[in-house]
Amino acid sequence: MAAPLMPKATAVWLVENTALTFDQIADFCGLHPLEIQAIADGEVANQMQGLDPVANGQTTAEEIRRCQADPQARLKLSPQALPPRVVKHRGPRYTPIAKRQDKPDAISYLLKSHPELSDAQITKLIGTTKPTIAAVRDRTHWNSPNIKPRHPVGLGLCTLQELEDAISRARVRRPLQDGQTVGEEVEGPET
Repeated sequence: MAAPLMPKATAVWLVENTALTFDQIADFCGLHPLEIQAIADGEVANQMQGLDPVANGQTTAEEIRRCQADPQARLKLSPQALPPRVVKHRGPRYTPIAKRQDKPDAISYLLKSHPELSDAQITKLIGTTKPTIAAVRDRTHWNSPNIKPRHPVGLGLCTLQELEDAISRARVRRPLQDGQTVGEEVEGPET
């Protein structure tokens, strides 16, 4: 359950200004009932300024009155008090300058360890370009002598979940041929 913005300050205000039980306040604020009792006894947060949850829009006065009348009722956070969910968009993402030199290492690892991945999947996964992938594959990259295959998750260029999803999609589309191991190149038909 989501807690109010400043739980201890909200608990201080609720202890001082309402007749709610310690369990109700603890449940609403996400704190332990003994912590609420310590606040009420003045042992904890005695110099802390209380934060009015009604003025902040985290609950309503009617909700507080409802819970004061019924000790078994639980105070609920207002829906508008919850921050909007952040939607992660797909597409190009910013890579810090310090990590950009690691991209060829990650490309080399993916080409060597997961040949079933297409260039488009590697491009989306690492955030690179197809010419860079081709240069690493052909060893014509300007920094070819210094490229060492390193895991892209360890470099922080993608998450393990993203990598596993890309590999599983690639294996469904392009399964490994009989007798081929993960590190071998797939030879296609000559055209």
